[in-house]
Amino acid sequence: MQHDITVGVDGSAASLAAAHWAAAEAGRRGAGLTVLHTWHRHVRPASGVPAGTGEYERARTVLGQAVHGLRAAHPGLLITERLVCDSPVGALVSAAAGSDLLVLGSLGLGALGGFVTGSVSQRVVARADRPVVLVRAGRGTSDDHLPAADGIAPEEIPRTPYREVVLGLDTGEPCDETVAFAFEAARLRGTGLRVVHAFRTPLRAVTDSSLVIALPATERLATGPVAEAAAQARADAEHTVAAVAHAWRDKYPEVPVTWSAVEGRAASVLVHEAHDAGLLVVGRRGGHRLGAHLGPVAHAALHHVPCPVAVVPHA
Repeated sequence: MQHDITVGVDGSAASLAAAHWAAAEAGRRGAGLTVLHTWHRHVRPASGVPAGTGEYERARTVLGQAVHGLRAAHPGLLITERLVCDSPVGALVSAAAGSDLLVLGSLGLGALGGFVTGSVSQRVVARADRPVVLVRAGRGTSDDHLPAADGIAPEEIPRTPYREVVLGLDTGEPCDETVAFAFEAARLRGTGLRVVHAFRTPLRAVTDSSLVIALPATERLATGPVAEAAAQARADAEHTVAAVAHAWRDKYPEVPVTWSAVEGRAASVLVHEAHDAGLLVVGRRGGHRLGAHLGPVAHAALHHVPCPVAVVPHA
């Protein structure tokens, strides 16, 4: 039986946080969950493997412990164990192809506030043909909700409203898959969707022709061709993002939608806008089998946004 969601686990705190997020998402979707763990055969046991314990037995233990915890925390959820002898990247990319969603863990926020994704997660995100969600270490299911009001017991926290879903909209790329994922995520959570589009104002050459700088905010208020061009850029951006939001709002009338066009670099804008979100959704151009890489916006989101990040490939 094919399951809609697959999560990769390796026994780390990050992967366990991802597993519980994936289980909650499967519950919201009415789907099953496949828990995947990969292992390797080694001529000599790895340093972390106790003497007399085979690699396979160790792998079975890691997978079994993860599944046991999930079944205890999410009773009634259909969970399938899958143990694969293969490289982690290859196994996870293959698993993504047979799932609606792949969920992976992140090592969490580093000393500089960065999202330390790890080489495996980042390579999988860059190569997967299906949406991938990264969940950072320490993320709990209650973090997807707004703060509980005074007097509400901890076990009642999941009943509080979900945080907003934020969609980073790139109007220069095909975006139907990305927009659809974001609207559906908001619908499943019964929460609002905030559509954010970043744009840049016109540039003006300075005295040194080798340099180009953006106009300061004070100059943008002045009259003249450059100021008019800046105002037109903002108006065009707002019109474009509003048109996309209106078109999809008709398909999801139950989802409250807000939208904004924000001046600045897309990566910086999204990191700022998603600081209190429950989920950030960004797109990634697909089809890069060899030398697969993340675009700058997805890369920045994965490294600096604290909430789960969904990266949705598109044509």
